[in-house]
Amino acid sequence: MSKPDCALSLFRQGFSCSQAVAAAFADDLGLDKDTALRVSQPFGGGIARRADWCGAMTGAFLVLGLKHGRTRAEDAASRDKTYALVREFIDRFTARHTHFRCKDLLGCDIGTPEGQRTADERGLHKTRCEDFVRDAAVILEEIL
Repeated sequence: MSKPDCALSLFRQGFSCSQAVAAAFADDLGLDKDTALRVSQPFGGGIARRADWCGAMTGAFLVLGLKHGRTRAEDAASRDKTYALVREFIDRFTARHTHFRCKDLLGCDIGTPEGQRTADERGLHKTRCEDFVRDAAVILEEIL
């Protein structure tokens, strides 16, 4: 199964957008799926359902950090590479979807009861969030 298909499958199972993206790449990064699901949970729903940074994006940032992040303070090259890849990811994602904030992407604030109701009534998790999850995984595959 491709990474985008895996991420979409996880999202459809009920995992958050950040979890779906991070867990889809976990095996390739030497991380077990359960740990990937746990560490990425706080970022779902635009960071703890605050409708801020898109969870599919923050899940991707975790993957980029796991793949390229520095482990020694003096390793400026790894830091710079990670930052450059995150910026490239943001540029590619926003080229497709214009925004990076959950509330802007969805057109409602899922951090409020009213916004959550609107998202549910409009089926935004299926009609929009699935696109964000798949695109985040596609972009990650392209830049990893």
